[in-house]
Amino acid sequence: MEAEPARSAWERLSDAPLTITALAFLVAYAWPILEPAIRSDAVGAACSVVTWVAWVMFAVDYVARLVLSRDRAGFVRGNVVDLVVVAVPIFRPLRLLRLLTVLKVINRRAELSLGNRVAIYGLGAASLLVFVSALAMLDAERGATTANIRNFGDALWWALATITTTGYGDKYPVTTTGRFVAAGLMIAGMALLAVVTASFANWLLSHLSSIDRAEQTETRRDLERVLSELQQVRQRLASIEPDEHAPPPP
Repeated sequence: MEAEPARSAWERLSDAPLTITALAFLVAYAWPILEPAIRSDAVGAACSVVTWVAWVMFAVDYVARLVLSRDRAGFVRGNVVDLVVVAVPIFRPLRLLRLLTVLKVINRRAELSLGNRVAIYGLGAASLLVFVSALAMLDAERGATTANIRNFGDALWWALATITTTGYGDKYPVTTTGRFVAAGLMIAGMALLAVVTASFANWLLSHLSSIDRAEQTETRRDLERVLSELQQVRQRLASIEPDEHAPPPP
């Protein structure tokens, strides 16, 4: 696939601002949910403004990358999640996954093997998914009369049980919005597990392949050393063999 320098340049320039925007969105999204009392005051209004400004920036980023893409149909097919996040309000919290780009700093500052990187990204993505899903579930369920998820502790317990596929069943959504959140967490959890498993398998195969190559190299060196020693023995034997043309001793 041909490189797209214009889009790549935009993504490099927008990466840091959008990561900061995602962090601001996380604070503005979580604060009113964790403290519902602020929704009616100036702090709640400011949080609402921040979430809308963040959504506008995410939408502008998507449109800009689409316009700068040579294969726009391919871009849409390859960025369905970004489109859904921008178009469907309920999925906007998923944009917080951009915060995982902060982990790139760790990669640049530390010598990390592939296995360590997979572990860091897996733990970071799982933690963020659990936290955001718990917030979204609490926001959806809090007002329902038959809800059994009534505080952040309940929501966090539900999110942990869901993403680990434990599913105790003691906490579950009763609203339509809550069930959409649950479905999203189930799908994201399975996708995350698949990515981590595939990355670990790839690392394991690469590690085994490197060991095999090292063993082959060592075996080749041993054979070359044996052949060299045999050649030296032949040369020594040849040097002590009697010369057929030499006169016989008296």
